Amino acid sequence: MMKIFKFLRSGLMPCFLVSISLVSCSQTTSDEQMKPLNKEKSEKNMNTLELVTLAGGCFWCVEAIYQDVIGIEKVVSGYMGGATKNPTYKDICTGRTGHAEVVQISYDPSQISYEEILNIFWHTHNPTTLNRQGNDVGTQYRSAIFYHNAKQKELAERSKKEINQTDLWANPIVTEIAKASTFYSAEAYHQDYFKTNPNQGYCQAVIEPKVAKFRKNFKDKLKN
Repeated sequence: MMKIFKFLRSGLMPCFLVSISLVSCSQTTSDEQMKPLNKEKSEKNMNTLELVTLAGGCFWCVEAIYQDVIGIEKVVSGYMGGATKNPTYKDICTGRTGHAEVVQISYDPSQISYEEILNIFWHTHNPTTLNRQGNDVGTQYRSAIFYHNAKQKELAERSKKEINQTDLWANPIVTEIAKASTFYSAEAYHQDYFKTNPNQGYCQAVIEPKVAKFRKNFKDKLKN
């Protein structure tokens, strides 16, 4: 008989019951197991950096990918695109706040371009599934690009059109392109999640294979 495991998030009531073969982003550790946020500051002058905000399913996955990329100085997991002010993870888990799980990326445009960041985005999640990435289902897991200025909007729309014309994905891309709204940083235990919890079940089953595939296909973009 298939064993069923119950995972708790932040000491709250469990969001899901999952089996070994059906793991989701909502699986995590309890308060006692939470690792502190890495607060190391970049030596780069933050005034020279630019922002990108992306949603591609569970933010743990997206964060883990971009932390490996040359030119990326900071990646913060959080929430964007909803109406509720100061949402918590418990709030967005309901799917009723309108927020997506996002990562806000600070990057050095002298080392990596906005277009290159989007190219990685298209290759490292499935932009053709509406409000879903694998077993993570709900509007909070939608694919989205939140642009910070008119140039980013233009480039995002062009990039989406160009990818749609390739054979990278068999189905049409459904990624939302929307103006960036208020960004709410996620709780501290969500930050650097894969780095600090590499043996957690979701990390082992979902994030590690995704990161390994990324590192294989984008060797020229890796920090090390």
